[in-house]
Amino acid sequence: MRAKEIMNRNVITVNQEMTVDEVVKILLEHRISGVPVLDEAGKVTGIVSETDLIYREKNLHIPSFISILQGIVFLESTKDLEHQVKKMAAYKVKDVMTKNVITVSEETDLNRIVDIIIDQKVNRLPVVDREGKLLGIITRSDILKHII
Repeated sequence: MRAKEIMNRNVITVNQEMTVDEVVKILLEHRISGVPVLDEAGKVTGIVSETDLIYREKNLHIPSFISILQGIVFLESTKDLEHQVKKMAAYKVKDVMTKNVITVSEETDLNRIVDIIIDQKVNRLPVVDREGKLLGIITRSDILKHII
């Protein structure tokens, strides 16, 4: 069985400039847990999931530091802290979306799809053409429907 045989072609999508509040309403209204983010050409540029949206409630990990001569010396990189703060304060989809999206083609075999979902711990896989344009999406529940 191939991706084109089990994918959902009626995909709800968002764009990078939408607000976090708009996406939350879409997810709740359609009872879904994530959506692909598309650019103007219909290419997948990201994914927004419930996890991305509730990130703001996460406790910050403040890097270890020491104080020397009234200055602060961080013992760990502050890059992660900067990323966490930016994501927690996000207002637009582009600030919270996962950018490195794993995708599959229409011809991808079901066994490979299952491997990707399990190994990469993802809940959905966009199905794209050679240019990266969205054709459909496969979720864990789509796979379950075709197992029985």
